[in-house]
Amino acid sequence: MLNFPQPDVEQFFQTYGIETFALSPDESQLVFSTNFNGKYNLWAMDLPNTFPYPLTFHNQSCQHLAYDPKGKFIVAVVDEDGDENGQVYAIPPQGGPLKPIRANQGSRHDFPFLSQDGQHLYYTSNKDDEMYMKGYCYDLASEDEEVIVHGEDAPTFLLDTSPEEKSFLYLKAFANTYSLAYVKRGDEDILLTPAKEPPHTVSEAVFVSENEIYLLTNYESDFSYLAKFDLDTNSFEKVLELDQEEFGKMKYDKSTKSLYIVSEKGVADHLYNYKIADGSLKELEAPVSVIDQIILADSGNLYLQGDSATVPANLYQLNDQVWKSLTNYGVPGVKNEELIAPEYVTYTSFDDLSIEALLYRPKPEKDNGHVILWPHGGPQAAERDSFRSLFLFLVHQGYSLFATNFRGSTGYGLEFMKKVERDWGGAPRLDNIAGLEWLIEQGYATRDKILLMGGSYGGYMALLLHGRHPEYFKAVVDIFGPCNLFSFIDSVPEHWKPAIDQFVGDPAEDKAKLEQDSPINHLEFMTKPMLVIQGANDPRVVKKESDQVVEALKGEGRDVEYIVLEDEGHGFSKKENEILVYRKVLEFFDQHIQ
Repeated sequence: MLNFPQPDVEQFFQTYGIETFALSPDESQLVFSTNFNGKYNLWAMDLPNTFPYPLTFHNQSCQHLAYDPKGKFIVAVVDEDGDENGQVYAIPPQGGPLKPIRANQGSRHDFPFLSQDGQHLYYTSNKDDEMYMKGYCYDLASEDEEVIVHGEDAPTFLLDTSPEEKSFLYLKAFANTYSLAYVKRGDEDILLTPAKEPPHTVSEAVFVSENEIYLLTNYESDFSYLAKFDLDTNSFEKVLELDQEEFGKMKYDKSTKSLYIVSEKGVADHLYNYKIADGSLKELEAPVSVIDQIILADSGNLYLQGDSATVPANLYQLNDQVWKSLTNYGVPGVKNEELIAPEYVTYTSFDDLSIEALLYRPKPEKDNGHVILWPHGGPQAAERDSFRSLFLFLVHQGYSLFATNFRGSTGYGLEFMKKVERDWGGAPRLDNIAGLEWLIEQGYATRDKILLMGGSYGGYMALLLHGRHPEYFKAVVDIFGPCNLFSFIDSVPEHWKPAIDQFVGDPAEDKAKLEQDSPINHLEFMTKPMLVIQGANDPRVVKKESDQVVEALKGEGRDVEYIVLEDEGHGFSKKENEILVYRKVLEFFDQHIQ
């Protein structure tokens, strides 16, 4: 009788990822960034054949892809070891070395798109203005370049051009909860919502004709809805809204003159088709719970990238109302029944605010009785019904895991999202504590068997909870979390700084609050064993943030381990690093539950 070992960390973390994808205009080739060799490269499939083949061997992450409308080349934005300073390259459809198109080392290039004739490359960059950025048009034939939009008052991003390239859509991002969309037409800049106040957001905007624009906004509303702006009359009109649903993504289908809209409702997404002519709305059954990207072919075929709690990111095609899976990524060596989806629960916080959370529980025969609290990153983000190798692996090893969508999380309306602004360490911290108390009251956790781990803002919250509420936790893992809000504010990327007062706080006006909410000021109570992980190239939470807290804790003689990944930024782009880190996380927790 053959006996096989139980799945190890490699099985769960050898799942492949997909960063982004693009489609040739005739739908004969689909190009995507995936990590078949443990590092991200561009691969392609010649549809309808879905066997992939490599296009590049650059071994770096790709943030954006755009296919030439004439099918002659592909544009890719690629960074270096997680530094987020993406440069613009081109490759032919058959692949080969990356050819630099717009490169300026130390600067970032974002959101490239091409004109319908493939001659003009539009993009946004901070190469001439680190703080407010600019939108550019580069002529691929003449190599001439002009600035289309000059950033002012806030980071500014070029979104779209009208069919005749006479008008340009751009976005001013004052904060995550305040962004305004404009059209630049000649010397005129036209605001697409009726007024700048009250603060609101525009998440998407698209031309459907030379003078008609559809946009997703929450102007004078708690949740985003579909609206229309007419450039002939300069008029704004609310078109469609759904109760408690946040419209977040949108694509225009020229073939049917309709819009595909993705809405966020709590932890899951919904997909709709809206017919412009008659205003009819149809919900489509999506093959996934969370939709990351949609692309519409000229034929009207819809392509989608997304994932679910127990299924990693895959690519799908909708043709004749039937979804076809173009990739088949799963967890190698692990049976489906061993992948445990979370329960979705709600609890009441200290001030009666309702909080939604994800509760993962292992099979009874594997349960070790310990619960890991996971505050998510962002903080204006959310834990969703999406695939997390880390969660599934830890649950498979016998741990329960509790992820709260504390105030500030997305998917619950603008008012809820704003509740974390200038209050990083107050009410959101107490939301997490209320969640722990709820777990204990419900019998899901005991007070002496709770662990703590988070990344980014979640790493910050892990540090703060450790310093403010150490009695709850046996051991703590911080993954690239800020420890000092003053040094964090000072070191964030320049294009973050216009929003930082609203996002985190003003160092002068909010000095006492920021001091209270900085984990570095609560070191005396950080007595539990700690593991700290940091990417050396992280541009968002720089290495000095982790250095500070590690050096201070070691100076106090505390039990702290420190891992620095020299070829990573704000995350893990390389499989060997991800496996190394999460194997260490398991060893660390296993060691401290004994």
